[in-house]
Parts: sequence; structure tokens; C-alpha cells
Amino acid sequence: MFARFTLLSSCLLAACAADAPGPGVTASKGPYFDEPMFFNKDISGEPAADTTQQIIGSLRAEGGWGNSDRFMIDFSFSVLTADAATPMRTFSPNEYFESPDCDQVAVPVPIGGHIEGESSYKCDGGGDCHLIVHDAAQHKLYEMWRADIRSSLQFYGGCLAVWDTNESYDETLRGDQCTSADAGGLPIAPLLFSADEVAAGEIDHAIRFILPNDRVRQGFVRPATHGTYTSGLPGAPYYGVHLRLRADYPIDSLPSEGARVVARALQKFGMYHADGGEYALTAQSDRMTTAKWSGLLGAQDLSALAVEDFEVIDHGKSYELSNDCMR
Repeated sequence: MFARFTLLSSCLLAACAADAPGPGVTASKGPYFDEPMFFNKDISGEPAADTTQQIIGSLRAEGGWGNSDRFMIDFSFSVLTADAATPMRTFSPNEYFESPDCDQVAVPVPIGGHIEGESSYKCDGGGDCHLIVHDAAQHKLYEMWRADIRSSLQFYGGCLAVWDTNESYDETLRGDQCTSADAGGLPIAPLLFSADEVAAGEIDHAIRFILPNDRVRQGFVRPATHGTYTSGLPGAPYYGVHLRLRADYPIDSLPSEGARVVARALQKFGMYHADGGEYALTAQSDRMTTAKWSGLLGAQDLSALAVEDFEVIDHGKSYELSNDCMR
């Protein structure tokens, strides 16, 4: 992504304002997807939901964010790039594969790549081991949970979600009550922010965030299509909850310009709850980007943000979790 610059000499202020998308409408498209999606919407002017006080209060009562209530950033995800020369590999489903939610098709596996949290394709560290591969020419985004590739003959995989990046998805995405490589059924890659975006000065999409499952209520709200068996009390947030950083938050008080870029995106596009875990925000690793995180943004640069600094955006009714996936 590149920062947008407005040349006032070529545009009258009134005309520019007339052309600019208003709050609540889709402001752009991408990343990765060719059609606008839920994560492209500018919600900076949307009213806070009536449930804000209840949901934020529930998070505070349960201890706030994960990781000792610190708003931390996880930099372990990579989005690999495939082309016509990339080997296609079939996989054997492991215990994390669900049917009909997940896709069992060949996956492009770039030579020299790696999975989330690992230096190779071997899932040795006990993490989620997401494998994410984007094939722009074929308009495909492959996202797999618990990938584990041991050799040319050993490829085991959990839930694979293959997204058609040229499709205009409706509110049920890949299918209602269907999971994806994330428990909430959402795509992962377009909700990650990268060092290249932050270095350019703008993130023009919403961001993925996670919470410990004991602070999440069972069920989901749109845009999520799925949840998991969580233990949060009534009043806790659901999977898919959309939070926005308060407009009056003192962004200038944050310790780096990188943190301020992320905070502005959280005010304009917000963040969606997608999965369970301890580190609140998820960014891309810089192993595949031009810009690097060192000197740009640190894991604790947003740790000053408390749950009370956010408000909830209303996305309509909640849905009970049935696990009756309808593709």
C-alpha cells in the first residue's frame, strides 16, 4: 500500500469533499481482494453501539486484553507469493480439518517459504502454524491452519480456506456456520498490516485482533460466520465483534510514528475479532516485505491502549453457534 497525497492546487476543497467516501461506506478495495469487502469500510463516523459499555465492561472485568492486559502486536504471520512456477502440493488432512467447512485441494508451496512462527514449513513449535499463500494471477488466497510439511511426501494440514479474490462475497462469506483458517470464518491476510504499509504512512483497511476465549461469548456477529466453544459470560463480546479506537484518543502520545499509523487505522476502519489467543493485534512478518519493523514499530508500541479506549460498532443480531456449515 502507498500513502495517499491530496494536491490541493488541483482540486477545490468542496469538490474533493464531494468525491470523498463518507463514513460507513466502502473507501477502497484490497489488500489481496479485487472487490471491496467488509474490511474496506470507513466507520469513523458510525455511532457507537448501545452495547459498548456492556462489552467493554465485560472485558475489563475479565482482565482486559490477553497477555497480562497488554495490547501487544504479533509479527509472526507471513503472506507468501505464488506464480505459475510454484509447485502445487496435495495434503493429508489432520485432526484440525473439518468438513464441509474446509477445502481439500492442492496448495501452492513456494520454495524456501515458511509457516507462521517457524523458519520452515515444519510445525515444531506448538503454534497455529498458519500457511498463507497469495496467487495474484489465479485470484486465489490459500490460508491453512496447522500446516506441517515434513518432506516431499509428508504434507499434513488442518483447515484450508481457499478464497477467490475476484469474487464479491455476501455476508456469509464462504458459508454460514463455516469456519476458515481462523475460528471466526474470516480471511486472515487482508486483516494483517505490513511494514510496507506502515512505512508508507497509511493502512487503509481494518485489522485482525484476537482475545483469550474465556473472555468471548459463544456465538458470532457479522462479518464472522463461525465461532468456537468459548466460556465468556453474557455481555462478553462475540466472535466478529468490531471495535474502533475512540476518536478523542491522544494519538500523539504514542511512542512511534508507526504506532500512530496503526492507531489512525483503528480509528478509521477499526478491528475485527477473528480468533482466540493472547497477542491482541496481528501484523505481517517483515521477512517478505521491503520495509522492516526494526526502528518502525515495536511489539509494545501500542501497549498504552486499554479496552476502555475502544468502542463497539453495531453489526446487527448475534447468531448461535450450530457448526452446521452450509457451503
